[in-house]
Amino acid sequence: MIFEALPTTPRSEELIDKAFSRAARAGRAKSGLEAQQSMLQTAGNILSDNLQNVATEWPDFETVDPFYYELADAVLKRSLSPREADTGEQVGVDALRASLSEVTWASRQIGELQREYQPKLRRTDPETARKHRKQAFARMADVVEEIEDDLLRVGEARNALRDLPDIRSDEPTVVVAGYPNVGKSSFVNAVTRASNEIAEYPFTTRGIQIGHFDRDRIRYQIIDTPGLLDRPAEDRNDIETQAVSALTHLADAVVFVVDASGDCGYPLDAQLELRDAVESQFDAPVLTVCNKSDRSTDVEADAYMSVAEDENVDDVLEMAVDAVDYEPDLPSR
Repeated sequence: MIFEALPTTPRSEELIDKAFSRAARAGRAKSGLEAQQSMLQTAGNILSDNLQNVATEWPDFETVDPFYYELADAVLKRSLSPREADTGEQVGVDALRASLSEVTWASRQIGELQREYQPKLRRTDPETARKHRKQAFARMADVVEEIEDDLLRVGEARNALRDLPDIRSDEPTVVVAGYPNVGKSSFVNAVTRASNEIAEYPFTTRGIQIGHFDRDRIRYQIIDTPGLLDRPAEDRNDIETQAVSALTHLADAVVFVVDASGDCGYPLDAQLELRDAVESQFDAPVLTVCNKSDRSTDVEADAYMSVAEDENVDDVLEMAVDAVDYEPDLPSR
């Protein structure tokens, strides 16, 4: 997952203390002009390098897979602070990119200050050099304090994204949809033989279930998305809508499960309306699968199964694999 290796983002006060304390140790190891020069170089390098690392460790959102871009945007909008929501400031990925740009600016400003003051510490007396060095430190601290809010935002974004579950955009993917209680999770459990995880996404009311299975030495992932694709679009909030949009970039096929028996608690007409809405939103084949076929098959569907009775479950999975129609990129000889 592209966000899990992101480093911890220092706060401005922590970074300033770290730079100046190490500079003081470097200065104590020398004397006269050399001490002041060493302190300036040490502090400047620590500040500029740390700030540059904060910015460059993030992926370039211009080239990030669309699934991850929209996923990150949805998560960051979900975790925005009340102040940002009230003032209409940039949110989501736009706000993060703006803050990363400010951090990059600060890194360059520190470097420019370092180059500006280095000549002032050469041909002068130690006391004057000390005054110049202290002035440089004060200006460097001002630069870092100016981006205090940006460092906080980057740190919060890192914490929000680094623990996202590992959904892989490069693996062929089956998304399972349908109203609650129609048997979606039971189907995912059955076809993955329990090789799945329950993953907590901040924009869902319950954990997304991610499973894996193999066919012809190809690993597929299968995703059940409670809280997203189990109710009409008008009942989703903006963040959930964007999360569904992210899934449209990921899905290679959709298995839409219906319950014709009505035991799920939702009328069949409503289930089919949701199916039609999902079908219109996803640029991927949508298979209508009637579960609980031991109780009722009173619906036109692409397949009929009963997870409870272990009837035709594998056939439905094979149909989904065929719908994905995945061909791996093989190295040319």
